[in-house]
Amino acid sequence: MKIVVLDGFALNPGDLSWDSLKAIGNVEIFDRTQPDEIIKRAAGVGIILTNKTILSAETLKKLPDLKYIGVLATGYNVVDLNAAKAYGIVITNIPDYSTRSVAQHVFALILDFFNGVGTLSQGVRNGRWSGSIDFSYWDKPLTELAGKTIGIIGFGRIGKAVSGISEAMGMRVIVSNITETPGYENLTIDDLLKRSDIVTLHCPLTPETKGIINADRLKMMKPTALLVNTARGPLVAENDLAEALNEGIIAGAALDVLSVEPPSASNPLLRAKNCIITPHVAWATLSARKRLLEIAVDNIKSFLNGQLINVVNGQI
Repeated sequence: MKIVVLDGFALNPGDLSWDSLKAIGNVEIFDRTQPDEIIKRAAGVGIILTNKTILSAETLKKLPDLKYIGVLATGYNVVDLNAAKAYGIVITNIPDYSTRSVAQHVFALILDFFNGVGTLSQGVRNGRWSGSIDFSYWDKPLTELAGKTIGIIGFGRIGKAVSGISEAMGMRVIVSNITETPGYENLTIDDLLKRSDIVTLHCPLTPETKGIINADRLKMMKPTALLVNTARGPLVAENDLAEALNEGIIAGAALDVLSVEPPSASNPLLRAKNCIITPHVAWATLSARKRLLEIAVDNIKSFLNGQLINVVNGQI
């Protein structure tokens, strides 16, 4: 069965080997695929792998030979699930490949905000320390995390990993989650926002969670608080957050995701005060991408052997 990878560059910009995938069968790999190229490239193909290339109901209707879609990510909103099920197409995803990497990036963002390592290092390279009359300098208070309260919204694998790091650093952990969280105080989102020094988002994007961080809720947070988002951009109302940052309603934001990626140059967060933004890289460590590829290959092998794993669109 022929396999086509529609947008392989995101997973493998050249530092991984596709050999394990190629060992399964006839594989064609494209770095990127534009919407008007999908039908031509996927015609007659049984298996498609996609990361961010959207496979709509209209597209799936034109691919009668397609039997399997492997989403090269945890989130699978790039595929029309109902249409795929109606056409008998199996969809799988890649769960739990980047948990530790994302949790690590959460703290990279937190530590950069509170310790300013990057800014201080650049100042030293620019000669500021060499020209200083004192042995040490800093421009804003440096913050010790021990004793601070971190509020985790969404307590799945990544939320739990973040809690473990937080506790190791002496922080108090509070949680807002739709299910029970044994050993942790589980609050409403509003109560969590009021009590937290740091709020970090780890919930899925659903119609109910879209825009859960908005103007009203930002006003509930402490003026010294930091908001961290490594989950999904649309969880946050971006105009509201930019306004809250510029007006000093909260102290800062540290984001790895935005509502539209790549962002428009007009996105207000690109110019907002005290806003750290990284380009959706929390998932992208070499170790995490190796695991992603391994799981993707295992998913396909299981499908070909009639033993489905990591299926996200129900029984076909």
